[in-house]
Amino acid sequence: MLFAGSLPGHILMSLGQALVVVCLCFDFVRAVSVPRSRSRYVANTWFRTLALPSILVMAISVLLDAASGSWPEVAAGVFVMVAVIFRWHYGSDEDSWWKGKGKALGRWLRNRAASGSLVAPATA
Repeated sequence: MLFAGSLPGHILMSLGQALVVVCLCFDFVRAVSVPRSRSRYVANTWFRTLALPSILVMAISVLLDAASGSWPEVAAGVFVMVAVIFRWHYGSDEDSWWKGKGKALGRWLRNRAASGSLVAPATA
């Protein structure tokens, strides 16, 4: 509780809340953009990238609000967190960097990890 009330705590919480707002703005752009357009592709990519950190930030915020007894803030934080989770889970993602290049990057990382080439060489 002491860290949340300090200046660094306020700065971190402000940055976290700004991250959540940016994530929701990209979700709004994604929702109103024409399918298969560049703006939808960019907005969907950014939303998919920022969704997990936004959920984490909201969970921490809700826990801090619950610990301090701010029940209206807890309710609002849970609402925003559930809305982001819902949009992330049920939103269509036909236009996203993660759909194509992100999956290829994941396959490449899995192949590299399976072959053992990510292990640092032994030093003598």
